[in-house]
Amino acid sequence: MPFVLTSGGVNRVAPAASQLGIAQPPLMRLGVDTYRTYEALYKAQPALRTVVEFLARNVAELGLDVFERASDTDRKKLQDHPLARLLNNPFPGSKWTKYRLINWTVQEYCIFNSAFWLKSRADDGTPAVLPVPRRYMEIRGDNLFFADTFRLNGTRGHRDFEPDEVVHFAGYNPDDPRDGWSPVETLRQVLAEEWAASRYREQMWANGARISGYISRGEKAPRWSETARNRFKADWSAYSTDMAAGGTPILEDGMTWHEGGITPKDAQYIEARKLTREEVCIAFHINPGMLGLIQGQQSGNVPELHQMLYADGFGPILEFLQQEIECQLLPDLDPGGVGKTYVEFNLRKKMQGSFEAQAAAISASVGGPWMTRNEGRALYNLPELTEAEDLIVPMNVTEGGLASPRDTAPNNPSNEASNGQPPKPKPVGSGQ
Repeated sequence: MPFVLTSGGVNRVAPAASQLGIAQPPLMRLGVDTYRTYEALYKAQPALRTVVEFLARNVAELGLDVFERASDTDRKKLQDHPLARLLNNPFPGSKWTKYRLINWTVQEYCIFNSAFWLKSRADDGTPAVLPVPRRYMEIRGDNLFFADTFRLNGTRGHRDFEPDEVVHFAGYNPDDPRDGWSPVETLRQVLAEEWAASRYREQMWANGARISGYISRGEKAPRWSETARNRFKADWSAYSTDMAAGGTPILEDGMTWHEGGITPKDAQYIEARKLTREEVCIAFHINPGMLGLIQGQQSGNVPELHQMLYADGFGPILEFLQQEIECQLLPDLDPGGVGKTYVEFNLRKKMQGSFEAQAAAISASVGGPWMTRNEGRALYNLPELTEAEDLIVPMNVTEGGLASPRDTAPNNPSNEASNGQPPKPKPVGSGQ
């Protein structure tokens, strides 16, 4: 059974605040002698964090359920299956929930194109999974395609795990099939430009947002004594360094001010920041319009964007997570369920339209009412009623194409009239 690491074992190798003894995390070069980790970029780059959190939060909201294929046309939701219990309570005794587990995993995967769960056991022996930050996991071995072991590094030591003791969500890497290549690295140039622009803006505001330039004295300027020169240098130094003073510098005779540097308008700060956001959105396959980054976005386009987001944007990562969980967790928890038990994100509740549109479509598809009164009450968390168990069928929507149950007697004049036909005339002298 690969669920071998207990909570006590986790604590013995758990990383402390200090990073001493831990392998150097991947670094991104932003400038001369300036490097940042992927985690630091996520914390400092608003565009990157906004897009990654948007994707992860929406995926985690969907919910992940376990089903059994009872037949080709029948599916049964398994509430008490071992995998369902594991997903609903990833690590008993901790504060990890299903939402938090999926949200964390998707964000980790977006940043590193790689995420790890340790197959462990809670104090009561219950199978559990514990997410581990990517920087603490090391893929070891000489095998080109598969990891021989996974090493969990910590300041108190390390521990090696067999491949079946770890759930590894690995994306594509052209250099190493065993691990993913971070999309943050692909965005390096865009993020480096944004970092440099942010540093420039910070320095400009730190200097009182004063304009850049230089002062010149023409040939016809009066003779400048040493005393006057020192006085002006002192005045200018006080102006340029004392941000609280403000005011306007006074130039002496013969001096001319020449503007220099890059103005905020010339630097196109707003346009550059919009470009950064859009580039990050594109890298994660999200339409910028879903994050409000397209000006003039028509509200009528929102439903179409919504459909595109969950079909094309989220669809691949949902399928990836589903298959990896089935492949790496299901055989350990239910070997007999392989092939007939599966997990699925509840994408339908995001893809479906309004309640009115759903009701009309389903009613047209099934040819009549499709929900009992108790099922309707359950939508609003109301208790069941004994007299509300049956499906109510209105008189004008019965089966067989008849307007009402009274249409069973074709010679009934009232029925013929109700069907749009004039009643047959009574025979003369019939006495009726």
